[in-house]
Amino acid sequence: MMLTSCSSEQNIPADKFDLSNWKITVPLDQDNNGKVDEVDTKELQSYQHSDFFHLDKDGGLVFTSPNKATTSKASTNTRSELRQMLRGSDTSLETKSYGNNFAIAAHPDSNYFGQVGGRLDARLKVDHVAQNAKVSKKPAYSVVVGQIHAGKDKEVVADGNGFGWGNEPIKIFYKKWPKHNTGSVFWTYERNLAKDDPNRTDIAYPVWGNTWENPADPKDTGIALGEEFSYTINVYQNVMHLTFTTKEQKTVTYNIDLSNNINAYGQLDKKDLPAGYSGDWLYFKAGAYNQCSTKEADGIWYAGCSGTGDWKIDKENGDYTSVTFTKIKLSPATKPE
Repeated sequence: MMLTSCSSEQNIPADKFDLSNWKITVPLDQDNNGKVDEVDTKELQSYQHSDFFHLDKDGGLVFTSPNKATTSKASTNTRSELRQMLRGSDTSLETKSYGNNFAIAAHPDSNYFGQVGGRLDARLKVDHVAQNAKVSKKPAYSVVVGQIHAGKDKEVVADGNGFGWGNEPIKIFYKKWPKHNTGSVFWTYERNLAKDDPNRTDIAYPVWGNTWENPADPKDTGIALGEEFSYTINVYQNVMHLTFTTKEQKTVTYNIDLSNNINAYGQLDKKDLPAGYSGDWLYFKAGAYNQCSTKEADGIWYAGCSGTGDWKIDKENGDYTSVTFTKIKLSPATKPE
């Protein structure tokens, strides 16, 4: 889809950041076709939006997403978020093709993928999270700033190998409860199970502060809004190596083998798929994936966040999330030292 820029050409993110292997989803429907807008790699090189995807005065890349706006078909959450495209501008490769995605080494067809493993390095600060929710369920007051997504693929499921459900081996969260001075950074691993399996859940691992179910004030163990931190997701062969750094806190690392059901603490998880994510195609995402659902319903994912759908009003009321990146870098996996 070709979308026009919304302000000065001097504010084009691709002039400062390498976006040659990304596309973006933005919380808009500018062509009024009832679908969320996506800007593919070629058009992304000249695209920006003055509200939702632009450079700030210091050259940081700002991703903003309101609580109430157009969402992608598979989600009720809005996003201003990049999706890895290993194909670059070569549209002869389909989005779901092996050549446009990566796999871990244990995948039986790993040699046919665009990459085996991969690496994402990011440095960012969370500027704002949604402040108003009717109920304090897990996703309230939070944003996902990086993830690996597995392919949602009916053909893979039909093959009978038990993959293709579209789960996430990692999502990196920032959550700040109202009235707290600092927020928490944590990451989750989703058991690679079918959507209707009761054991399909996100297991949270702490980085700084608390995980999402804990309403206690993290105080000086947390990360404030506007405080910069970095993460590295390095998937080498079958193992996902994670590193989180910031100036004020200790560096935190985790390792988890994505080819089995051993968790990040080295313990067997009998409820997870024994083959982990070894049958999936995978891709990185980064930006602001707002965790306030546009839907109000029962269930842990629907916190009843405020919002009108009018961006001017919602911005004034604080009903949005915004994140600024000073580094987003894709590269092949590197062997850990």
